Amino acid sequence: MGVGDDLGTILGVWAHPDDETYLSAGLMAAARRSGQRVVCVTATRGEKGSWDEERWPSATLGSIREEELNRCLAILGVDEHLWLDYADGGCIDVDESEAIKRVAAIVEEVQPDTFLTFGPDGMTGHDDHKSVSRWTTAAFAAAGKPGAKLHYATNTQAWVDQWVPVFQKFDVFFAGGPPVDKEEDLSINFPLPPDVLELKLRAIGEHVSQVEGMLNAFGEDIFREAMKAETYRLAAFK
Repeated sequence: MGVGDDLGTILGVWAHPDDETYLSAGLMAAARRSGQRVVCVTATRGEKGSWDEERWPSATLGSIREEELNRCLAILGVDEHLWLDYADGGCIDVDESEAIKRVAAIVEEVQPDTFLTFGPDGMTGHDDHKSVSRWTTAAFAAAGKPGAKLHYATNTQAWVDQWVPVFQKFDVFFAGGPPVDKEEDLSINFPLPPDVLELKLRAIGEHVSQVEGMLNAFGEDIFREAMKAETYRLAAFK
């Protein structure tokens, strides 16, 4: 399926600033263009993700990444964002029931039709990503409205074959590789229209502290090709 009004109100729940951009920027931008509500939740400010302590010291990186995310979401037209304010790298140590209750409270307020988040694999294997998946899945079960659908971010085998060797130069998938689903099993398979893809690239570029090294190494054309579709599998429905 593509994207459109059938996705209704969208709630994305992610671990760090930039997760939402790589995996759902196109979906968010397209939904906002069609007048749908989009709410983005981020668990941490990613303060441990410094590639260069001189330019982006860990002591201030959280506030830097907050500003980067604000600029990114503005490009995409997303004006509803919430922080859970957990420590980067510490989601696995958070009281699970408390985190689930917090996400469920957001669900009850937003009443989303479409949930977007990581699968249990966490996409890259990061424990924060896996924790967010568990919280969101449990919150969906507890508070999702009738008709709502929970989608996990995934990839096709063709994408993995082409792009994992490229991005592994930066150890992106540090737990053995990302999830893979057959194309016919995807619940969302959204090839980004050219103008939406350009918005996504601009949004990615706002996460300067995280992406500058890869952009310099690969060039924007590599990102344009690798980021041109967003794919999900259906995890649960009400």
